[in-house]
Amino acid sequence: MALQITNANFQDLLMGDKPVVVDFWAEWCMPCKMIAPFVDELSTEYADQVAIGKVNVDEEEDLSIEYGIRGIPTLLFFKGGQLVDKHVGAVSKNDLENKIKNLL
Repeated sequence: MALQITNANFQDLLMGDKPVVVDFWAEWCMPCKMIAPFVDELSTEYADQVAIGKVNVDEEEDLSIEYGIRGIPTLLFFKGGQLVDKHVGAVSKNDLENKIKNLL
């Protein structure tokens, strides 16, 4: 299961020793609901290598503003605390897994 990311734990997660994938989503977003099952699956499959979490844009507005989130779902990919990749819109499990592999 993907981690719940909040403003309170976001910086600690970025400073950890693993690459980080952040899914910005909302409960009312149909494309977000479409990708949610495989975001959760990949968070379990890659738990030892990558931290994968979700930010609810309705609850964590500050993070959404900080990272310029204008459309959801938006997936951000961090390595060494730095943003290295971004994907806006729905994505297939295979494409998301390939992006995760590129982080490793």
